[in-house]
Amino acid sequence: MRFIFLAAMLLWSVTLCAQQSAENYRLGPGDEIEIKVYGEEELNLTTQLTDSGIVNYPFLGELNFKGLTIKEVEAQIHDGLKGDYLIDPNVYVGISAYRPFYIHGEVKKPGAYPYQPGMTVNQAIALAGGLTERASREKISLSREGSKTVVETGSLNSRVKAGDTVTIQQRFF
Repeated sequence: MRFIFLAAMLLWSVTLCAQQSAENYRLGPGDEIEIKVYGEEELNLTTQLTDSGIVNYPFLGELNFKGLTIKEVEAQIHDGLKGDYLIDPNVYVGISAYRPFYIHGEVKKPGAYPYQPGMTVNQAIALAGGLTERASREKISLSREGSKTVVETGSLNSRVKAGDTVTIQQRFF
């Protein structure tokens, strides 16, 4: 009984952490979003953000979503449509696909992989086919998106963010 309770608590905390990560997630180039306005099919849109982050939205023109959260995008579209076009629009914005993260170094399949909120370095390594026999479990670095010069030291439990580059270095015998 105690084991079931502990397992349920762990699952709940992981789910809550992933939800909080998704709510605080900032949009960037490569993210694919879908916008829906209830009852207004012509206002529904699925698009991938470019480097500029600008989306051409019906009736509102060019809107910049780069660096905004989903809730901020919903509010921007709601406020833009309210009054002139609709009385009280019901706007939904969701992420269809996150921009990838990158992993290289001593992994079996280096490259770009789809990001998921709450992802750790250990999970990223699993996506990349695991570690090579020469890989160091202690020499892990994370280059955060947008900070080309700042490299953080990481561990297997470090959080990976969309757009990050994870480097697994060699260990020396």
